[in-house]
Amino acid sequence: MGKLDDARKIAIPLPLSMPPLWLPLFATPSLHAVILAHLVFDMRLGSLFSLFCLSFAPLLAKAQRGSKTAIPDFTKGAVIPEGMKHDWNLGATGARGWIYCDRMVTTDARQILITKVAKGSPADGVFAENDVILGVSGKRFSFDPRTEFGRALTVAETKKEKGLLKVIRWRNGKTEEVTLKLSVLGSYSRTSPYKCIKSQAILEKGCASLAQRMQQPGYRENTIPRALNALALLASGNPEYLPLIRREVDWAAAYQTRSFQTWYYGYVIMLLSEYVLATGDRAVMPGLTRLATEAAVGQSIVGSWGHRFANPDGRLAGYGMMNSPGLTLTTSLTLARKAGVKTPEVERAIERSTRLLRFYIGKGAVPYGDHNPWIENHEDNGKCGMASVLFTFMNEPKGAEFFSRMSVASHGNERDTGHTGNFFNVLWAIPGVAQSGPNATGAWMKEFGAWYFDLARQWDGTFRHQGPPQPGNDSYADWDATGAFMLAYARPLKKIHLTGKRDAIAPQLDKKAAERLIREGRGWTNKDRYSAYDALGRDVLLETLTNWSPIVRERSAIALSRLKGDAPVAPLNAMLQSSSLNAQLGACQAIARLKVRASGCVDTLIQTLDSTDLWVRIKAAEALSAIGKPAIKSVPKLLKLFTVVDLENDPRGMQQRYFSYALFRRGGLLSGSLKGIDMPTFYKAIEAGLKNEDGRARGSLSSVYRTLSKEQIKPLLPAILKAVVEPASSGVMFASQVRLEGLKVLANHHVKEGVKATVDYLHQQNRWASEKRTPQILKILHQYGAAAKPFLPQLEEIAADFDDGEPDFPRRLSRDKALMVREAIEKIKVAKTSPELTKIR
Repeated sequence: MGKLDDARKIAIPLPLSMPPLWLPLFATPSLHAVILAHLVFDMRLGSLFSLFCLSFAPLLAKAQRGSKTAIPDFTKGAVIPEGMKHDWNLGATGARGWIYCDRMVTTDARQILITKVAKGSPADGVFAENDVILGVSGKRFSFDPRTEFGRALTVAETKKEKGLLKVIRWRNGKTEEVTLKLSVLGSYSRTSPYKCIKSQAILEKGCASLAQRMQQPGYRENTIPRALNALALLASGNPEYLPLIRREVDWAAAYQTRSFQTWYYGYVIMLLSEYVLATGDRAVMPGLTRLATEAAVGQSIVGSWGHRFANPDGRLAGYGMMNSPGLTLTTSLTLARKAGVKTPEVERAIERSTRLLRFYIGKGAVPYGDHNPWIENHEDNGKCGMASVLFTFMNEPKGAEFFSRMSVASHGNERDTGHTGNFFNVLWAIPGVAQSGPNATGAWMKEFGAWYFDLARQWDGTFRHQGPPQPGNDSYADWDATGAFMLAYARPLKKIHLTGKRDAIAPQLDKKAAERLIREGRGWTNKDRYSAYDALGRDVLLETLTNWSPIVRERSAIALSRLKGDAPVAPLNAMLQSSSLNAQLGACQAIARLKVRASGCVDTLIQTLDSTDLWVRIKAAEALSAIGKPAIKSVPKLLKLFTVVDLENDPRGMQQRYFSYALFRRGGLLSGSLKGIDMPTFYKAIEAGLKNEDGRARGSLSSVYRTLSKEQIKPLLPAILKAVVEPASSGVMFASQVRLEGLKVLANHHVKEGVKATVDYLHQQNRWASEKRTPQILKILHQYGAAAKPFLPQLEEIAADFDDGEPDFPRRLSRDKALMVREAIEKIKVAKTSPELTKIR
């Protein structure tokens, strides 16, 4: 690895004082950019995610507005552009300032416009609204005012600088250097927050200010920060806070809600469990047991949670599976079990969820929902940090180590952003990083945490949520983030499990290893995704394809595909045949990017399908599919493997799921023709795939319905009907495709059972986007003509239900659906003929 490290030292890492061309400014994008990224990503899988994106088109347009807006120069009379009102806390100065952002970065800005100054703060009398900060420490901003100001704050609070922060201020045409006097807190240690006087001082002042705020009459916060604030006071170990904590746990023990239960219950259960474990006070056990049991019962049959608890049939509604609330719920349930909640529901929920989440170990960041492992960045909304903590609590070192390493490598703008905001990305950073030890936290703080945390800290020692660098506020605007940050600073005390009371089980990194992980997180920005890796050259890229990190491998694969000339077929074939799992995976990732240019790897990829590793087989199938026509000869083997069921090593049928995309999605190996395919094997594969628990995988299979003749599809009619009647247990957001396509096939074949299946689906369909599916379903029903008359009473009931309104669905759209159904009823009433129906036996 020496050669690789030497190359990286030249190409990626540079001293912190250098401009951030190579600094870690990539982003797991905010609400707007993530939607676009998911749209592009899921279109490759043939999904319907674009429907979701359309709902957020106005927000996406707003997010992109920054790139069309000239950078304002406030020294020349410019004003903040319309719709770009997001400003920033400027550390312990007591001032807030606006900084220009574009595509989730603030690197183009060179000014900070003062928007507010707190009375009595260090900035009071030094700054006024509309002042402009042009630089710090005698130098004008040169690469990112936010980062530069944050670092200047960190330096100013050291004993050496005596709390003096020198700032270049512009006011009314005059530029001069002014000085603010901040408190002297000392320097961050090499292992901060461990063995760190500054971290201890921040914790003590922050908790004292937080307690004072919580004691005020009318104290109210969103459920999540409220639970975190109480957890922070508990983590401080200060007995003076116990009466206040007890008041909060009484609130938590009685907590209930019908909205977003999964998000809130996780943190409330966490607070109650940690309180019982820390104090031994079991008075809140009835409330804890109730909440934990409700959460466990609300889990889906595959072990996931959504925005709300699962429907009575065990399936999720709306968007379906969401790993962010699922991870915190699972973690909280493990703590509840440790605190004494012993119910079969909780045991089952923990087992189901951890089985689901183990799949992502070694493959990428835990994604939004039941999607591919996320490999654009090392973190996705803090879920890797959550997973590292969870697997530590579960005593599973492999998961704890991988997700902690991912957390260490995730810094910079990636932490700075996130889907709907960055609150959870920041909250779970140190908990995840800390599983790899003090050298890991120290390296991460030096790279990013020190300046970012110091910029977020207010002059009274508390923290308000900052949000990502986007034009407007995110979903967590004005949340009290004090508890979230205090939990990071409280880690050395190890008073509660969330802050390390249970020792880490992941290998503890030495200084060199920690710094290497930091380097591996650099070289990608949301605004510049390619130049850093493009500069590495072919030989280095082939080496980085063998990296432990799926993200480094993917960035290397993209860069390799961008190089001109012939694809490096021979080296990739050698990697496929090596004994290194990472090399095999990296080769597959590169081939998938090179596509037909890597057709010389087809034979070796076919051999790779015999790998004993599930993920290698899946990535090989993806690579073959990406190559296209030259890889058609792999189809017989892929179809044979498609029907293999390995409940012990692949309980959720992931091989079948991903092979379905490779074979049947738009552009898949079988999407155009079935010429030369062994039909018995093909039928067996389709029948097996239509039972897969993932709705999107089933949907990709429905693409072959249009490829088959009327006679060819007949043997599949029973399986098609079953896939319509019995919905997939996961992937509900994408499950409509296979059901709609199946109903069309049944109607075209005049299948008697199809009439009832169509009417039932009209009522049972996922409400999300149902206003668009309803006319399609009714059009199918009309094909049966008079044969639909026996179902008129049921249709009347459905119309009445729609008229009454549906939970969590716009009443106007429900009434529109009711009108559609009644119009269909009138057509059916006057129908005179019907096709001769056949029955599936």
